[in-house]
Order: sequence, then C-alpha cells, then structure tokens
Amino acid sequence: MAFDGITISALISEIKDKIIGGRIDKIYQPESDEIILSIRSFGKAYKLLLTANPSNPKFHFTNESKNNPLNPPLFCMVMRKHLQSGKILSIHQPNFDRIINIYVESMNEMGDYSVKKLILEIMGRHSNLILTDENNIVLDCIKHISHDKSSVREVLPGIEYIMPPSQDKINTIELNHENFYNVFNNSLNKKAQAMIYQNYTGISPVIASEICNRAGIDASNFCETFNPKNIDDLYNSFNSIVDDIKSERFDPLLITNDSGKIVDFSPISMTQFAGFDIKNYDSMSELVEDFYRTRDFTYRINQKTQDLKKLISQNIERCVRKKEIQTKTLKDIENRDELRLFGELITANIYSIKKGMTTVNLPNFYSENYETVAIPLDGNKTPSENAQKYFKAYNKAKRTFDALQEQIVSNDEELEYLEGVLTSVGNCTDEQDIKEIRQELRENGYIKKTKGNKSKTSQKKSKPLHYISSDGYDIYVGKNNFQNDELTLKFAKPRDMWFHTKNIPGSHVIVVYKGEEYPNSTLTEAAEIAAYYSKAQGSSMVAVDYTEKRNVKKPNGAKPGMVIYETNKTAYVDSGEAILNKIKSI
Repeated sequence: MAFDGITISALISEIKDKIIGGRIDKIYQPESDEIILSIRSFGKAYKLLLTANPSNPKFHFTNESKNNPLNPPLFCMVMRKHLQSGKILSIHQPNFDRIINIYVESMNEMGDYSVKKLILEIMGRHSNLILTDENNIVLDCIKHISHDKSSVREVLPGIEYIMPPSQDKINTIELNHENFYNVFNNSLNKKAQAMIYQNYTGISPVIASEICNRAGIDASNFCETFNPKNIDDLYNSFNSIVDDIKSERFDPLLITNDSGKIVDFSPISMTQFAGFDIKNYDSMSELVEDFYRTRDFTYRINQKTQDLKKLISQNIERCVRKKEIQTKTLKDIENRDELRLFGELITANIYSIKKGMTTVNLPNFYSENYETVAIPLDGNKTPSENAQKYFKAYNKAKRTFDALQEQIVSNDEELEYLEGVLTSVGNCTDEQDIKEIRQELRENGYIKKTKGNKSKTSQKKSKPLHYISSDGYDIYVGKNNFQNDELTLKFAKPRDMWFHTKNIPGSHVIVVYKGEEYPNSTLTEAAEIAAYYSKAQGSSMVAVDYTEKRNVKKPNGAKPGMVIYETNKTAYVDSGEAILNKIKSI
C-alpha cells in the first residue's frame, strides 16, 4: 500500500498526543535522506523517524538503533542549531495530502523565541525534508532542488517555501454529497477506482479499491455503467471511511498470504483481502516499521553495495571474455599433433621432395592403414625448411596448450570465486558484512589498498546467520567468505554436518552435532537453507552436497571460502523464501 493520506492521518493521530508539548533532545542523520528526532515528553522518550527515501518515504516512531556518521552532515547541523531543545507545538497534515508539518518553538540567535517548521513531503522520488523559519524562508533541506532540476519549483536555502503544485484534487476530509456527485458526473468515462483516487487527496488506489469493494462494486467498472443505487452505495462507503478518519478510528493491520509473505498493510480494516491472514497492531508506527523493515534494508544495502556489485561484475565479465579467448585459442591449436606429423613425414621422406613443390602426398607410417596424407609446402623453402616450419609451429602450439591448461584452471577458479563473492553481497545483513567483503576484495587485489584502510584484525567481526531446525539443531550460515572459512575451518567440529550447493556459488552451512544421528528433517532444512543462500536462490530441485566437516579440506593457497570435500551425499531441494520462513531464525 502506498504511504497515503490515510496512513499519515493515522500516524499523526498516534504521534501527536505523545509528543506535542515535548522537547527535541537530540537530532541524528544516520542516512543521507533520513532524520531521527529524539524527543522527551511527559517523562517518556520517543524516537521519531522522518525519511525522504525516494523508494520508501515515511515517518513514524521507531525502536531501531542505527549507527550515525562520526561527522554529522550539514543538514543535521542546521537542524541541531535551530531545533535542538525546541518545544513541539503541533503537527498538521495540510489538505489531507502527503505532507507533514511539525511546528517547533525554539530560541534564535538573538535569544528570542520563534517558531520553525519542519516539513516532510512524501512524494516518491521527489520526497524532501525541509526546515523553514518563522517567515516561511527555507533554512535548509535534505535535498536541494535548483532550477536545472525542476523548472516548476525550487527548494533551496534562502528562498520562500512554496507547497508542491496543486493537482486540483478535493480535500478528502471535505467529502460531501454535492462534490462527490459532481466528480462522478465528470468522470463517466473513468473506472470507479480511478475516479476516486484521481480526484480526492490522500487516497491510494488500494483504498479506492476498498471503497468500491465495501459498496459491492467492481472497481474496474466504468462510472457510466452505474445506476443511482450504485452511486449512492459508493458515496456511503466512501463517506463511512471519511467518518472513521475524522473520528480517528483506525485499525492497523498487516496482510500476509498462506506462505507467510507480507502482501500489504492498512490503517483501516480491508474487506477486499478476505481469506488472507490478518495481523492486527495496537500501534500504527509499529505496523509501518515492520512492513518497511525489509524494504528499507534492501534499498540501503543496494545503495551501499552498488560499487561492489559493479566491481565484481566487471571482473566476472573480464574472466568470461578471457575464457572465450582461451576456448578460441584451444580450437585454433587443436591440430597441433598434425603439425608434428607433417614435420616428421617430410623429414622421413626428405630426399623424395623437391624445392618448389607446393604439396606432397606421403604415406602415414604411424597409421595402421598406412593411408596417404596430403601436406601443403612452401615452394620457396627447401624440404628441410618446410619440416622445420611445421616443427616450430607444433612447438609453439604445444607451449600455448601447456600454458593454457594452467591459465584455464586459474581463470575458472577466479570466476567461481567472484561469482561466490557476488552471491555473498546479496547475503549481507548489515554494514559490517559489506566491510568484510570490501576487506576480502582488498586483500585479494581487487580493491586498491590505501593508508586509510583498516586491517582485517582491527574490524569487528560480523556474525553468521543462525537458525534452529524443527528438531532443535543449531544451523549456522556464512554470509561471506571470511565467515565461510571461520565456520568451516575453525568453528565446526569433525562430526558437524557441512552443506554447500553442488557446483554453484553459495554459503557454507553447518549443522551442530548433538551426539546422535541427524534427523532427516534437519538435514532437509539445512539443505534448503544452503540452496536459498546460493546463486540458485528461488530455483527448484537444487543439488546440495553434504558431508561431515572432517571430510572438508582447504587446499594450500586457495582463495577465501574455497574448499574441497569427499564422501559426500547429495540432496535435491527447493530454495524459495516461503520454505525459509518456516525455519526458526535467531
């Protein structure tokens, strides 16, 4: 569901009573587009998150702790200067739109009290967080919008703040019989759902669909097909929701499917999701935080690993091109033994060959059938020179072939390694995981070392993923090659069971031995985990090898995460997220 006007209204309803009259104690900017206000109000502490993230702009109370940069960004410093210790006077949602205005009374440089306004505009990729003074002049904004970025509206320090352009929509709170029927009669060529969300502020397509569903109307039906009763039912359904909003009657809920995957969230009850699993929340903030947690994490991780993915992909492409050249070269020299044969046949019959001949037919004494071989000759060379030409070509091809054997093995190992590292990037769960992968690439020469780089030993180690099987067995998963080596070579005991996808880059998975035979269900779950945390994620019938850890060895000089093993068994499992959700994680 979009972060629409109803969601904002529900959050303001929850937040205002707790923080109005409270004071802003601290201000943090953990991300480039995100601010956290630490507020003390009536003896309690709250953390209010406001983010202009282009993918997931939102605001709500948060319980999560985030790492803050050592040097606060400029916008954070401006916020601290003008709002720290300030008293929150009110929170408003102008025109029931996706805008939040927070009014804060604070002392200015002259020692006088003035009211500043913190504005969060939730407008997708145009989202912004803006601070203005008592005269509505922009003090600073988290995203500077100059004329070259937008010819419609500038948002820069020192200029007057102007609200986003109006879309000529009607304020949903002002819904009445007259304006609804006017809108309806002017939208006969539109579908019912579009008629609602395109003409009223703060209404998302999902809510418009819900209004139709409550009225017993197909949201995709065109307005021109409605009879008077349909129109009345639609208005009454819409008006009922507006009454709930005005009375601040909200029902926060999370909607999931049979597989446990989150489908949507809503600040109101939703009849259109009948048959889905519904989880009710007492707090709208808690609901929003739960819903966006994975989305935010995915967005942040993607942002912070883009350069790594690009670097690794470039090196993978280099290895692929190199492999193509090697394959072509092997094809070019596949006749090398024929070159030696030509040289030897010419030498054996040298006295029967005359200079100036361009070809000669000689019997192949190496063959059981003693068939004749046609050998091309250079007419400008003597028979001996022709023989030497073929021997030189053979020796060159042989040297090339011998060198290629080592190069092909080395290139294939590097390609396998890089694909494994790329898979590890997708397994990152925090910034420390990313740092460890950077460190690994640095140590292997893919990232240039600088004086500012911290050594591996000075970094705090991230922890592997931890699951509990249905039989109570501990299952650990390496998220990168440092963790893979740590798990397999240092943590795991000889009788622990080791899992890895067969011939596919992926994580090392360890099941801790409990002194008895492993249950089949635990082995299956561990194999499913190994399949999920691999390049084969989402595939069916993934081959996963498993064996006791004592059968796993690391060759001398092997890259991080690379091991060899023997006496293994192979399981074939699916690797979907729904399967993983059924296994308890710690």
